[in-house]
Amino acid sequence: MAFLKIFSAEDLKPNQMKAADAAGKSVLLVNLEGTFYAIGNKCTHMSCSLSNGRLKGETVQCPCHGSIFNVKTGNVVGGPAAKPEPKYDVKVENGQVMISI
Repeated sequence: MAFLKIFSAEDLKPNQMKAADAAGKSVLLVNLEGTFYAIGNKCTHMSCSLSNGRLKGETVQCPCHGSIFNVKTGNVVGGPAAKPEPKYDVKVENGQVMISI
């Protein structure tokens, strides 16, 4: 499994999220109290950017139509989206956040 370096772990503070491009895929990276998670950044309902949404605990709410996804698993917590977000493995190595695509 190949990991791509995305950014420095210092660039994403606890309980924050941001979008990144990884091998041509838009990915949402989330730092939940020091643990990093990555899911797809395009809502599976209408392709809105989840990075423009609201992070609340372990969920992110889409800014367009209100779909809610678990940032740890990518699973849909609340519709209208029906399909989960893809989930990516994350590791931090030498202070760099890396994900597998």
